[in-house]
Amino acid sequence: MSMSSREWLRARRVRVVALAAAVAVLAAVGLTAFMLNDPRSDAQKLVDDFVAALDDRDAAAAAALTSYPNAAEPAIAQMFDGLSDGRGDYAVSQLVELTEDSGYFTLSTEWDFGEDKQWHYQVAGAVRKLAVGWRVSWSPDVIVPDLAADRTVHYVRTDAAPPKIFDRFGKPLMEEQTINAVVLEPANMPDPVGTTTRLAEVLAPVAPVITAEYMQQRLAEAKGERITAVKLRDQDYQFLEDDIVPIPGVRVFSDPTLISSDRRISTPLLDSLRSAWQLERDRTAGWAVTLEDPEDGPVQVAGYQGPPPPDLTSTVDSHIQLAAKEAVVTVGTPAALVAIQPSTGGILALGVNNQAMEMGAVATRGLYPAGGVLDPVRVAAGIERDVDPATVSTDDLAETASRLGLGLDYAVPGFEFETAQVGQGRSGVVQFAGADSDGDATISPLGAALLAASIARGGVPAPMLVQGQPATIADAPDALPADAVDALRAMMVDDVRNGAASYLKGHPGLAGIAAASGDDRWFYGYTGDVAFAIYVADADGGDRAVKMADRFLTEMAKPAE
Repeated sequence: MSMSSREWLRARRVRVVALAAAVAVLAAVGLTAFMLNDPRSDAQKLVDDFVAALDDRDAAAAAALTSYPNAAEPAIAQMFDGLSDGRGDYAVSQLVELTEDSGYFTLSTEWDFGEDKQWHYQVAGAVRKLAVGWRVSWSPDVIVPDLAADRTVHYVRTDAAPPKIFDRFGKPLMEEQTINAVVLEPANMPDPVGTTTRLAEVLAPVAPVITAEYMQQRLAEAKGERITAVKLRDQDYQFLEDDIVPIPGVRVFSDPTLISSDRRISTPLLDSLRSAWQLERDRTAGWAVTLEDPEDGPVQVAGYQGPPPPDLTSTVDSHIQLAAKEAVVTVGTPAALVAIQPSTGGILALGVNNQAMEMGAVATRGLYPAGGVLDPVRVAAGIERDVDPATVSTDDLAETASRLGLGLDYAVPGFEFETAQVGQGRSGVVQFAGADSDGDATISPLGAALLAASIARGGVPAPMLVQGQPATIADAPDALPADAVDALRAMMVDDVRNGAASYLKGHPGLAGIAAASGDDRWFYGYTGDVAFAIYVADADGGDRAVKMADRFLTEMAKPAE
C-alpha cells in the first residue's frame, strides 16, 4: 500500500528527531570521553586555571581559586593596576603533588614594559584540597616575590636630573623650577570676600592683576568648584608663603615645571621647546619596579636609572624674541611676528599679542588668505615659464611656492606648523571671518617668514628649533633658478626704497614686501641673516604691519642686555 503524504511527513519527522538524538548522544559521549581522558590531575587543573586567570588580568577569577578570595582579589587587582604599563605572562614551571590533598608549584613570570624593559621572576606556592575543592593557598608572594599584605607593587619611570634649555648664544632660556599653584577652595572658605581680599593684598607685590574682584568673579563662575588663583615661581612664593598659608580656604600645590629662565620672555615657542625637552627625557628615561612599604618606603626590585639627557641649545635668540614681543603689542588686533635665520633655518623668535593668543596657534598653524603676499611668487613663476605673471596657473603657482618653502611636508622634533596651501583645501586650525573661498591660497605667518628666508638664502632652509635637529623635508624640491631669485630680491629692495614699504627705508640692508589681503596686513623681508614676517588681522590702518616692522627693527638694533 502506498504511503499517504501525511504519513510520509510524520515518518520523516520521526527519523529527523531520532538522528538529532543520536548526534546529541554521540557528542555527550565524546565530551565524556575527553573528560575521562584528560590526563591532568585536579591540582594541575587548578594551577592551570589560576595561571589562565592571571594571564587574562582577571583578578576576581584568580582570587576565586585561592583559599582566601576576599584578601586575594584586592592584592591581585592592585598588582594589575600598579603594573598597568606592562603585560604579564605566567607559566607553570613545576608542580609536585605531595599527598592526595596537598602539593606545591612554581610559576615563571615575565612582565614586558617595552623595549629592553623586561622583569623576570619565579614564585612558589602551595595547593590544598579543601571542602570546596582544590585551592591555591593564598599568600601575596604567590604572585610577586616579597609581596606582603602591607606592600604594593608599582612600575615607575626613573629620570636623572632634568636638562636645561639655552638660547642660541648659550644664555639660559628654560629650566625646571618649582611652581606653586595657589588654589581657592570654597568648601573651606567661610568668608569668600575676606579670603579673596586678604589674598589679593598679599599677592599685590608680584601679581597685582589678581584682584579680590577678579577672584570673586571666578569663584562665582566655578559654582562651588575650587579654582587656581595664581601660579607663583618658587622664589616669589617663598617670600609670600607665611602670609598665604594662614588664609582660610587657600591651599598651595607645588610641582616641578619647565619654565622660562627670564620671566620677560613669553612665546608659544616655549611650548614647542617643552615638547622637544620631553622627547629627550622620554628617550633617556629608565624604569623600575618597586615594592612600596608603608614603613621602609619603596624598594626597587627591577629596572635601572636612566642616564641624564643632554642640555638642549635652542635656535631662539633672546634679544630678538624680546624685540618681537615689544613689536606685537603695538596693535590692538591679533598680530604675530616670526623670525628665522636664513643660513640655518633656525627659528629665532615668535611673538604674538594677547588678542592673537585668544585665537589659538595663529603664528604656526593659522592659515589666512594670502592676497598680495604671493605676488612675488607669481612673478617668479612667470619668470620660470617665461609668461606674464597674470597668466600663471594655480598649479604653476603652487609648484613655484614649494620651491620657496611653502606647502612642503616638514617634520621638526617637538614643533608642528603649517606654511601655506596653494590650490588645496585648508587644514589650518585658525581662520578669521571674511576668508576667501576654499580654493584660494592661504599662508601662515611662519610660512611668510620661511618665504622671506628662502629668498634671502636662495633655497629652502630646513626649519629648526633645537640646534642639531633640523627638519626633514619630504620630497624637497630644487631651488629656484638664480635669475628668478635675483628678481625677487630686487623686487623686495625696491618695495622698501620706493614702494608700499618705503616707511622702512631708514633701515639699512632691509629688503621686504608690504602686502594686504582684505583688512589684514602683512610685511615680510630680511636684513642680514634675519628673515621675518608680520601679520596683523583686521588692521586699523593700511600701514600697520609696516609700522610694526619698524618697531621690531628698532628694538632689534638696540644693544643686547
